Amino acid sequence: MAGHVSLTRNKEIGIVTIDNPPVNAFSPGIPRSIATSIEQLGADPRTAAIVLIGAGRGFSAGADIEELQRIASGHQPRAMDLRILARRIEDCPKPVVCAIHGVCLGGGLEIALGAHYRIAAPSGSFAQPEVKIGLIPGAGGTQRLPRVAGVARALEMCWRGEPAGAEQALADGIVDRIVSNDLLTAAIAFARETLARGGKPPRTRDRDEKLTPERYDPAIFDAARAAARKSMRGQTAPLRAIEAVEASTRLPFDEAMALETSLFEKCLYSEQGRALIHVFFSERNAAKVPGLAPDAPALPVKQAAVAGAGTMGGGIAMTFANAGIPVALKEATRDALDRGVERIRSNYAVSVKRGRFTQAFADERMELIRPSLDYDGFADADVIVEAVFEDMELKKGVFAELDRVAKPDALLATNTSSLDIDSFAGQTSRAGMVLGLHFFSPANVMRLLEIVRGAATTPTAIATAVALARKLNKVPVVVGNCLGFAGNRMFEPYRLEAQFLVEEGAAPETVDRALYDFGMAMGPLATGDLVGLDVAWRIRRLFQEREPPGFRKPLVEDRLYDLGRYGQKSGAGWYRYDENRKPQPDAEVAALTRQLAAAAGIPQREIAPEEIVERTIYALVNEGARILGEGIAQRAADLDIIYVAGFGFPAWRGGPIWYAGEVGLAKVYARIREFEREHGPRWAPAPLLCQLAEQGRSFSE
Repeated sequence: MAGHVSLTRNKEIGIVTIDNPPVNAFSPGIPRSIATSIEQLGADPRTAAIVLIGAGRGFSAGADIEELQRIASGHQPRAMDLRILARRIEDCPKPVVCAIHGVCLGGGLEIALGAHYRIAAPSGSFAQPEVKIGLIPGAGGTQRLPRVAGVARALEMCWRGEPAGAEQALADGIVDRIVSNDLLTAAIAFARETLARGGKPPRTRDRDEKLTPERYDPAIFDAARAAARKSMRGQTAPLRAIEAVEASTRLPFDEAMALETSLFEKCLYSEQGRALIHVFFSERNAAKVPGLAPDAPALPVKQAAVAGAGTMGGGIAMTFANAGIPVALKEATRDALDRGVERIRSNYAVSVKRGRFTQAFADERMELIRPSLDYDGFADADVIVEAVFEDMELKKGVFAELDRVAKPDALLATNTSSLDIDSFAGQTSRAGMVLGLHFFSPANVMRLLEIVRGAATTPTAIATAVALARKLNKVPVVVGNCLGFAGNRMFEPYRLEAQFLVEEGAAPETVDRALYDFGMAMGPLATGDLVGLDVAWRIRRLFQEREPPGFRKPLVEDRLYDLGRYGQKSGAGWYRYDENRKPQPDAEVAALTRQLAAAAGIPQREIAPEEIVERTIYALVNEGARILGEGIAQRAADLDIIYVAGFGFPAWRGGPIWYAGEVGLAKVYARIREFEREHGPRWAPAPLLCQLAEQGRSFSE
């Protein structure tokens, strides 16, 4: 049913109800209907006051992001502006009480701030989260929020975008009262209280008691900018949000509103805004598996088990426990099991120290993890995840054992990062219930869950895995079965190019700095040191076994492996590490590189950051195009989400495939052809990329 706005009465109180499931977004037509209802009641002599309330689960999640996406892409003109709606509510001659339960986000909060009074149920959640999709509040949030909550609090809410509960909103002055009884009944009573007090309805824009210099330190804006540049590196929206809030302290309301509007428009039509909106929708759509009915039956997961208590197994066990799912955790030896449990305990202690969890929460989660040296508890598990050492024969043996002890309808999953899912399924009598659940390290922190479909994996198994991912608060992306799947298969050529660049003359820190400045969470060589160059060596061998003759092979990292320089774990890899694991450039690596390059006849030269970025990122894109052409990934956007949620690709660049589209596929394709001529057959363009570039099309068409 299409959303609508209803107008009812309770004697002298008019009631305007927003009913646009599921989150009462301000879709086209809704703002105008609210404005019409407010104006009608404001002019009606029978109405003394007005209550504005949301039906269903909350007040409003704000603007319709699909509409914003269409506007930003030029496919739709602007509908009625929320700025106008907020102003009309504020100018209503009769008191308007906004009654809030559930979400009151973005434009929803801005409209609520236009009301004369606000009351909330305990479930109320308040935020200006626009920066998370590359925008800033655009309907007066940066101007009205400082007037009710104060400048410092408004700054925090507008540039960080994090939510506040009802109690915090009351303390901030955002709401006037929290009510525990029926919200509508309480709002009507509150409206009558305001009538009994008399006086003109207070307009938020006229308030200035919290804007005087005595109430804030002007240095907070510089501090906020420094914090934003650090925690939201590379993003422009947080800085523009700070600029808009600062304007509330130095410009008249209407002039500051004009600045907010200008800054909002710049964000909306910016590359970053489009990219972050793309990521928002891509993440939402990732769980929609083509060919899998939306109502495909998913088996309930009430108990879990994990085989292997190493770094990954322990993190996976924590992930289940954090979701409230009891989990059995098995190791082969007492020492290994004790180390695994102690690592889990230490991880929870760190989270408690940082304020992420309470001690009570951590204690409860530890109680849900049941360590064992045998398969005790596995027979009752609805899902079992194998997380032992990355060895094909070892894992095949574990799957044979799991098939023997697990109940018939249990989902059997492997956390392998690269190995063949079907080889494991072949060790069982239930190939249809075997798949990959590739968690990313650390499993209890990283949001991505790559779900790998085997040849025999059933729709029920996929539906169960997708539902489980949501329950675990993970972003599920379903991919096909091949060496490295989607994420690691793309990562291999990306890291190889980084190594080749070093062999051609770029220092490791120069390569990593170029990618870090591009926006990556870490450079590719530092990432190798973090994961372990021994791990990278084993994966590289698997890929090299399938490469045709003549492909260039890396020299330096193989030698680092031979020297036992495995990265952070050994104190030295591409970098040398101190006791705090802080990296330092290593003269030994520089000398080794020069020696190996000279022996191989590789000339050394200075390499610009632009070339470093192109060769590494375009290697990602080219392999991604190959994966799409083979049907391993279902959508180009799925690859973007894999890299944003699992590999530290900057969300504000939209993911590697989106980024290639922004650069222009024809330009990317031409550059790849240049690299093929200069650096050999590794750079052969993917057929799909060639086809799209020559036809002037994009990956999303």
